[in-house]
Amino acid sequence: MANFQGNRINPTRFSRGQIKFHVVALPLSIFMILPVIFMINNAFKPLGELFRFPPTLFVQNPTLDNFKNLFSLSGATGIPMSRYFLNSFIVAFLTVVLGIIITIMAAYVFSKKKFKLKGALWEVNQMALMFVATAVAIPRYLIIVRIGAYNTWFAHVLPLIAMPVSLFLVKQFVDGIPNALIEAAVVDGAGDVTILRKVIVPLTKPALATSVVLTFQQVWNNVETSNNYITNEALRTLTYYCNSIGVNNAVAAAGMVAASSLFLFLPNLIIFICMQSKVMNTMASSGIK
Repeated sequence: MANFQGNRINPTRFSRGQIKFHVVALPLSIFMILPVIFMINNAFKPLGELFRFPPTLFVQNPTLDNFKNLFSLSGATGIPMSRYFLNSFIVAFLTVVLGIIITIMAAYVFSKKKFKLKGALWEVNQMALMFVATAVAIPRYLIIVRIGAYNTWFAHVLPLIAMPVSLFLVKQFVDGIPNALIEAAVVDGAGDVTILRKVIVPLTKPALATSVVLTFQQVWNNVETSNNYITNEALRTLTYYCNSIGVNNAVAAAGMVAASSLFLFLPNLIIFICMQSKVMNTMASSGIK
């Protein structure tokens, strides 16, 4: 009976009963993918097609000039495009790894440990969800300067390793782990590190995957750190370089802006596709709770 219900909810083969769902889902899917197709085609359009009205969805005379000009402009400034790519990947990797470590440890402590001011500290995390980066720009700048991280790699990483929304999601999953499992691990002689590694992490993989996606997107698209805390051009990220294109001449740089937009979008798309099943599980679990 359970298998029959499971097959109805998540069928493994196509049946006529699914047609009504496809009739609704297919047009919505096409509509939602149109901006992606438009962005990809824009990157290969010559200037004449970019400014054509009404705009066209597909490129008619594809060209690689936008990408060539983008790389040439970078080389003319003395910092090659590859350096900006490398900086962005290093910053994203360090921030995601450190952020996940901090998030899973904090979620475990808030969910399964008892200590003074636990409720107050959790409320601070909940309040942090309301603040945008602009509201805390000055405090962040003062902290970065006073700890000596200004114009260093750490200035990119420090402001973004704490993600209140990630902590909230992961803690919800840790709350669902039975205390009996942790107590059994303690009886077997496991410490907190072992419990985290063998109990908490395996059971919170969907939430951790969602945290990875959210953190990566915030870091990859972030331009604040390069603007506010970095003056050394060799330490700035790809997002900063792409956002600085076309500031003085938006018309002439339209092709390079289109190409750079594709560079900024693809990593976000790839990481989401790789982890979409885990992300969907997180959303489903959060909705059930």
